[in-house]
Amino acid sequence: MSLYLKQIEQLVALQKVDNEIMAIRKDLEHAPKEVEALMGRFNTLEGQRNHLLDKIEHLREQERRLITEIEDDSLRVKKSKSKLMLVGNTKEYHAMMREMDNLEKVNRLREEEKITLIEELQRQNDAIAQLDEVYGEVKQDLEAKQATLQARLEDAEKELAKLDKKRVAAGSVVPAPVLARYEFIRERLDHPVIVPVVNGICSGCNIAIPPQSFIDLQKGTQILSCTNCQRLVYWCEHFCDDTSAE
Repeated sequence: MSLYLKQIEQLVALQKVDNEIMAIRKDLEHAPKEVEALMGRFNTLEGQRNHLLDKIEHLREQERRLITEIEDDSLRVKKSKSKLMLVGNTKEYHAMMREMDNLEKVNRLREEEKITLIEELQRQNDAIAQLDEVYGEVKQDLEAKQATLQARLEDAEKELAKLDKKRVAAGSVVPAPVLARYEFIRERLDHPVIVPVVNGICSGCNIAIPPQSFIDLQKGTQILSCTNCQRLVYWCEHFCDDTSAE
């Protein structure tokens, strides 16, 4: 293998290590955000759930109040009926009858209100039952992710440390001027740095390589850059598929 091809091969190997490092760093950045987003959703659901619970408790308080008022006035009517037989004159009799009629009328209205209240209470109970299904799933998912996040981050950091050593080893076999050129481009351009040219097209920017540059590239005598995106390029035919950059 010529020196040129060896250097390209070394750069491709280095880039593969960089690919792995980028993937892990992306995961390190994404993992806490994933938990944070899930926490936001959980807090929203918890707020909705607490609002429903407060509403249900308020409805139950109203129901208890109505039941107490209905029972109290029913007892008053019952006592008034017992006293009705002891009334001594017509005026007092009619006054007691009006009072009982009013109490019974109010109680009928309370009974209607209680029925409406019970129906609304059932609707709210149904709503919280549906919400609790989602709430329970999100809570379980959040707790699981929170429990594994630290271990996940620690594992990623350990893997990064291994890859950093692997990267140093891979870079050590690349000539200093070539490595400096690779690093220069890596700091200024989006990944990847070195890409194959397939059918005369740079796979980094999908722009055709100028004919003369393509001819020079096929000769395989010097490391060239794409005239459009400035990435390092190599002719795909110089390597087998498993050697080409991805």
